[in-house]
Amino acid sequence: MATAVQQPDASSSSEPLAGPSAAAVFKRLHPDQYLTRFLDQGYRPDGRRLDAWRDVSVNVGSIATADGSALVRMGDTTMVCGVKAEIAEPSGSAPDEGFVVPNIDLPALCSPKFKPGPPVDEAQAMSNWLNDLLVSSRTLPPTSLVIAPGKAAWSIYIDVVCINYDGNAYDAAVLAVMAALRNTRLPRATYSDETMQTTCDASDKFPLPLGRIPLACSFGIFQSSHVLPDPTAFEQPLLPTTITVALDEEGRACGVRHEGLGGVAGKSGASVLDEAWSAAEARAKELRHVLEEQS
Repeated sequence: MATAVQQPDASSSSEPLAGPSAAAVFKRLHPDQYLTRFLDQGYRPDGRRLDAWRDVSVNVGSIATADGSALVRMGDTTMVCGVKAEIAEPSGSAPDEGFVVPNIDLPALCSPKFKPGPPVDEAQAMSNWLNDLLVSSRTLPPTSLVIAPGKAAWSIYIDVVCINYDGNAYDAAVLAVMAALRNTRLPRATYSDETMQTTCDASDKFPLPLGRIPLACSFGIFQSSHVLPDPTAFEQPLLPTTITVALDEEGRACGVRHEGLGGVAGKSGASVLDEAWSAAEARAKELRHVLEEQS
């Protein structure tokens, strides 16, 4: 009579995990220690040096139905931006101004951390930051969008959607927006007082009258010891303090945001900001070079 052989229960085995499985478990259970071990060796978990940024690529004109569009990859974070223009009647309080309506969406499709339903808080916050940046830098002056004062004006809708989320989505979104705005072409529009209608000539298109073009560079502070640029989705929750510096073509500040109360041990807040500012200046030049290649 054959005797059944009982297989060992993996869950009750006393043998420790080894190799990639052990690293994955340690990363999930002790993310702070996992990151610390890499930083102590001068590297980040994705193989970068401590002060290194991820590779960036920009492609424009990828959405045929939009008036302007761009797709940006920053490491594994992928953002697509579409710009759509519609003719609207100016508001009574600002008859000489058009409208700029930016929005950033982080759908459940882009990461397991986001669930289906209303816009997540992170997306709403980034949309507000983007709007503030566009206003402060006057990237798209509302007065330049008027077709006929009090009668007709352009309403520019800027929609950014995250295709894949791996941290630092705001920097990637800002770059995608700037690339899409530079790619946008609008038909020449004229308003007739006789017919009280606006007509567009699709054969005569012109670029948007853009002002300053800011680019954002973000950092996170880990355990009051390291300033990490361009944090990934794994690193981001471990960085209670973040700094974002947005600079225009001439290196002038269009926006500086500091969240969290932490700093770097042994350094003043001013010196930490100076360090981030210098790194942002170099990074902004690199991003601008990538942007110019798409012109």
